Amino acid sequence: MPILEARITRSVQWADEADCAATAQTLAGHASLRTACIELHGNLGAGKTSFVRHLLRALGVSGTIKSPTYAVMEPYALPGLNIWHFDFYRFDDPQEFEDAGFRDIFASRGLKLIEWPERAVGLLPASDLRIDIAMVDAPSTDAADQSDTRRQVTFQAETSLGLTLLP
Repeated sequence: MPILEARITRSVQWADEADCAATAQTLAGHASLRTACIELHGNLGAGKTSFVRHLLRALGVSGTIKSPTYAVMEPYALPGLNIWHFDFYRFDDPQEFEDAGFRDIFASRGLKLIEWPERAVGLLPASDLRIDIAMVDAPSTDAADQSDTRRQVTFQAETSLGLTLLP
């Protein structure tokens, strides 16, 4: 896909897990998602893996959806759709990228979801869509309420395909 000269962004706020799931459901409805490469950025606990789980469920993945934190990659196969979920948090050896065959996976058709892409800089192809998830700090009026799940989410189209995926 051609890389956009000017990045186009959209931001939303998730008040709770239901908003996260709704965004994933909307994204899953885009036919162009089937060939997208999506980067997910955010601190530990921001909600990257939760969003991916909601997206995979919305696409029809059933059964256990494991976090690829230790395995680095988890594949999912649906009729007519291959999906790879990467988590490069523990990634530290560029040779592992080659040895694991990741270059071939990224060259193949299918959806690629990448957490912690900054740990594999220089090895990954350009993404179509970048998603930044940040926890929103809001003082609670109830000292017992420590369950604030609000997130500020920014979607940035990197390619013309990514532009079709913006919420």
